[in-house]
Amino acid sequence: MVLVLVLAAALWGIGRLMGAPHSARWSMIGLLFVGVLALQIILPEGAALREATGGSLEEWLVLAGLAALVWAYSVGLGRLRSRVRPENRAAPSEQPRNGFQSTELERYARHIVLREIGGPGQKALKDSRVLVIGAGGLGSPALLYLAAAGVGTIGVIDDDTVEGTNLQRQVIHADARIGMPKVFSAEAAMKALNPWLVVRPYHRRLTEDIAAELFADYDLILDGCDSFETRYLANRTAAAAGIPLISGALSQWEAQVSLFDPARGTPCYQCIFPAAPAPHLAPSCAEAGVLGPLPGIAGSMMAAEAVKAITGAGEGLRGRMMIFDALYAEARVIGLKKRDGCPVCGG
Repeated sequence: MVLVLVLAAALWGIGRLMGAPHSARWSMIGLLFVGVLALQIILPEGAALREATGGSLEEWLVLAGLAALVWAYSVGLGRLRSRVRPENRAAPSEQPRNGFQSTELERYARHIVLREIGGPGQKALKDSRVLVIGAGGLGSPALLYLAAAGVGTIGVIDDDTVEGTNLQRQVIHADARIGMPKVFSAEAAMKALNPWLVVRPYHRRLTEDIAAELFADYDLILDGCDSFETRYLANRTAAAAGIPLISGALSQWEAQVSLFDPARGTPCYQCIFPAAPAPHLAPSCAEAGVLGPLPGIAGSMMAAEAVKAITGAGEGLRGRMMIFDALYAEARVIGLKKRDGCPVCGG
């Protein structure tokens, strides 16, 4: 048996020197094994060649059985790993968390020369972790601009898939990706735009049982969803964790953006909207329609507020709401106040 193992090792080494692929090397060893089995079956007991190759058919059959078990285990483990959802896989260490590549410095040069951002601000962006709820109309431009701005880690959660009707306004997706989960389509677009960032796609709906644990991994939340139930959940969770929440909303020709941060003295979302409106008062985009570029305007505003919040630049929309009317090209900012007795932030 020792002779056969030496021959197998020699075949593997020769194959490696010749640059043969693993499959070819295993094929050569398999042929050697078949030849040894043939010798054990054909030659009579006591034959010199049979003794030199083990002398016992049973031993080789046991060895073959063990090899088959190892192979089956490795194949099964590989299939299990392939079924793991991407959001549950270990985050890859794609880049060092400190310092910039020379190409990154060139990429972010227009930020770095801004007095309000500069090198420290760009470093803060690289070290930041931002979660975007929704990869639809508002999430699309927000995700693209966050990726372009150099935010180091971007999470995106959405349970929807790309449809043809989305492409009128959801610019992060493409016709070729119709039918793909939106989070994976968004991931592909962001990685194509900026290969240095880490993207964490969560192909599921935001629910009560995961919200607190998920939010704890991020420094800032952007809410671009189209569900009041999810908005209230995001507001409760962010307020409880002391994490700033940038919220955007759309209606036909009008958009609104605000930053809710009760841990720093602002009202929360539920202070301003104590209860969800009746369904007929807040029709969906499919029912009421929406101007295609409008989500781009609002989503870009959300990304701009995120960059300011992370870098400390300028004056953000904490405690204020920007309302943009695209039909009449009017924009206004209104002040917001805490509501006494708010069940989320206490008012």
